[in-house]
Amino acid sequence: MARLSRSIPYGVLLALATSAGVQAANIGLPVASSAYEVPVHDAAAPFDWSGFYAGVYGVVGTSSESDEASFGAGVALGANAQYDFVLVGGEVAFHGLTGDTDATYLQALLRGGVLVTDTLGVYAAAGYGIDLGEGADNDLLLGGGLEFAVTDSVSLNAQYLRQFDTGDAPAADQVTFGARFHF
Repeated sequence: MARLSRSIPYGVLLALATSAGVQAANIGLPVASSAYEVPVHDAAAPFDWSGFYAGVYGVVGTSSESDEASFGAGVALGANAQYDFVLVGGEVAFHGLTGDTDATYLQALLRGGVLVTDTLGVYAAAGYGIDLGEGADNDLLLGGGLEFAVTDSVSLNAQYLRQFDTGDAPAADQVTFGARFHF
């Protein structure tokens, strides 16, 4: 029993010595607040499709009568409105073609589609086009495309349009690849 009574004070002393570190870890220290706000970048923020944009594109055109293709470049101005996952918009574009035919072409399109993801849209397009060169053909346009957001303000697009002449000229096809700058 004498041995047990000698070991109790050592046990109490050991318990007190080991619990001192635990108590020190629970000491609350005041935290100074800062008058400055730190901006936080939300990497998961979706692309904002609503608003105006300007774009450049390359175009390849073919006619039902000819096997040769025409090539060119153009500029576009447009606006989009996003409603949840639905995207609607309008665009005016101007391009020149060389090759099988030399033409300057102006077109106006209405677009409607859906967002497959926050950065990928699929759309249908319909509109009216005018050949400003000799012959001055007028076309009804029908087609569709894809648009992919690459950064917060830049998207890439690919579009196909079938041109139905309002006169007696043969139908034609138009494929464009471009970049759009959203603001």
